[in-house]
Amino acid sequence: MTPDLYFLGYLAVGAFVGFFAGMLGIGGGAMMIPLLVLLFERQGLPREHLLHLAVGTGMATIIFTSISSVIAHARRGVVRWDVARRITPGILVGGLAGAWMARFFSTLGLAIFFALLVYALAINMLLDRKPKPSRQLPGPLGLSAAGFVISFLSALVAIGGAAMTVPLMVLCNVPVLHAVATAAAIGFPIAIAGTVGYVATGWGDPLLPARAVGYVYVPALIGVSLASMALAPLGAKAAHSLPTRRLKQAFAVLLMISATRLLLAVA
Repeated sequence: MTPDLYFLGYLAVGAFVGFFAGMLGIGGGAMMIPLLVLLFERQGLPREHLLHLAVGTGMATIIFTSISSVIAHARRGVVRWDVARRITPGILVGGLAGAWMARFFSTLGLAIFFALLVYALAINMLLDRKPKPSRQLPGPLGLSAAGFVISFLSALVAIGGAAMTVPLMVLCNVPVLHAVATAAAIGFPIAIAGTVGYVATGWGDPLLPARAVGYVYVPALIGVSLASMALAPLGAKAAHSLPTRRLKQAFAVLLMISATRLLLAVA
């Protein structure tokens, strides 16, 4: 396959991920990573760094996808900016810590960790457990602590955090559409912190390909970001026309499919 065809592949991944990122408030890493691993493997990139490159690149693309998605949701007035502000301090620290820790995981170990985390979150959403009516979001310190944990885990597996922030907010009686929109906003600082960490931890590795900046593969970053930013507003528009239950089910099913594909790709 020629470099041009690989770039078309990156555009296709970006279009797919961007649409669902806008619709479900996710950065797209949960769907993107398995697809990037397959493309990188076909392209002949170093096998020992396939997942680290996919995760680092995926985290960098979330910066652009989240911007496009949150603008579309903000125009409809459903982003909880108070939640985003309170959770961000913990997110910035957790993202740097998670990206630093990722280098100690093997490709298979990182994939298994990713899959188990995603399966657990998806099953919880499919069960559609109703929260106690009195339950509310924690205060600023509690949200910041939650942000650290979410960002730390997100940086390990390049998800924008929505796989954890959406269930957390729904559990605390935030309407699902507001949770999805706010998760898109929270994904931005997670992506910034994680990307900085992945660039720093991969910097100078002689086994990385020429067009990689740390663990971020630039051609894939450009292709995925261009297409995802174009499609995210369409996904956000679709989210406002779907029933809440269907939105949650779609979110959960896509997470489970993505985790399974990743395990098959690296096994």
